[in-house]
Amino acid sequence: MKIAIISLGCPKNQADADVMAHSLLAAGHTTTPELSEADCIMVNTCGFIESAKQEAIENILNACAGKAGNPNLKVVVTGCLAERYRHEIVTEIPEVDAVVGMASNKNIVEIIEEAVNGTSEPVEAYGAKEEYALGGARVISTPSHYAYLKIAEGCNNRCTYCAIPLIRGNLRSRTIDDVVKEAEFLAGQGVKELILVAQDLTAFGQDRGEVEIAPLLDALNAVEGIEWIRLLYAYPERITDEFIDAMVRNKKVLHYLDIPIQHIDSDVLRAMNRKGDEQTVRTALARLRKAMPDITLRTTLIAGFPGETEEQFEKLCAFVREERFDRLGCFAYSEEEGTPAARMEQMPMEVREERAAAVMRAQADVMNELQAAKVGGVMQVICDGYDDENDLYLCRSRGDAPEIDSEVCVASETPLYPGNFYTVCIKDSDVYDLYAELTEEAEQ
Repeated sequence: MKIAIISLGCPKNQADADVMAHSLLAAGHTTTPELSEADCIMVNTCGFIESAKQEAIENILNACAGKAGNPNLKVVVTGCLAERYRHEIVTEIPEVDAVVGMASNKNIVEIIEEAVNGTSEPVEAYGAKEEYALGGARVISTPSHYAYLKIAEGCNNRCTYCAIPLIRGNLRSRTIDDVVKEAEFLAGQGVKELILVAQDLTAFGQDRGEVEIAPLLDALNAVEGIEWIRLLYAYPERITDEFIDAMVRNKKVLHYLDIPIQHIDSDVLRAMNRKGDEQTVRTALARLRKAMPDITLRTTLIAGFPGETEEQFEKLCAFVREERFDRLGCFAYSEEEGTPAARMEQMPMEVREERAAAVMRAQADVMNELQAAKVGGVMQVICDGYDDENDLYLCRSRGDAPEIDSEVCVASETPLYPGNFYTVCIKDSDVYDLYAELTEEAEQ
């Protein structure tokens, strides 16, 4: 069969799709980017917040609409929405042919074949979250020079706003050997940049009794062929001396860290059931910057959490201006059913959205200054591709994660090649991107 795979949401979800795609290819099926050519469309959904759920539903309905021209088309729903809502999906969208919970990802070949050859009733396959496969053979769906590497699944933090434990279960870490084996496979396929992902990297191994993120970085640093190792996501209360030392001594580990802080007011953090307070956050940031003065720090914040006062919101805006994060995103709080915060008294959505927009305006001022300060400097970049509309090569610095951060747009008559590293001189900037030219040394 020709199978079209639509994968939505975070890199962890994409890693799951990559494993399922490998299973389907190994079974003799092929994949196609064209929905109109597909015998089966697999929608790997996100279900984390309301906007993600709406996007998932729209993609499912769009896939089902293809049945009008192809009555034999099968639509299979996998991922977080499938795990979270299960039978509700086939009840509300009866055109769906199969709903696959995460523990059944490993059986995707058999499930799709059952949907094609079985009865008219939708196939439903779930299973215990503890049986959810953490790794496995995979394809590389990103550009071939970088890949996401999921090192753990689930979370034990129990933040009051978060549905992740309801969807993906408790923390389960892969072994160091298993992660390294996958890293070696990726390096053998030409991957130069590993992007480590988990709900909380700094909790890796905790479920086995000992946090092992530092020895994991030591082991990954030794993998031949890998040149950059990027870390998403670290929680401030777990940024230990051991973790910082591992970032410093392992030269392939980029001085880049995504720290989802969510808020700075201690009372709001307590209501969120975050493990640290304002002092924890500020101390972690100071220690990272002292150990690595060149570090790029990224964070995400939530505005409009239940009970957030005007004073607490203003404190959040002041924190953004004071700490001057290199990268920052702010979301209006979204109540998620089944979470403790959803049972709290909610403020109007328009107030939440205006507060989130105000935080982003404060960050735009910070970003504009930080970007402008880079003009005239020289930096190493990796090329991701070419923008033929603007005649520019799209590159990234050490401080830029793909898809979520800035780009370094390089004008060059000399061809640049995806996956290659270049040295460029920054000529101009705007609030998000940098504009550069090759240095004379790089041209030679």
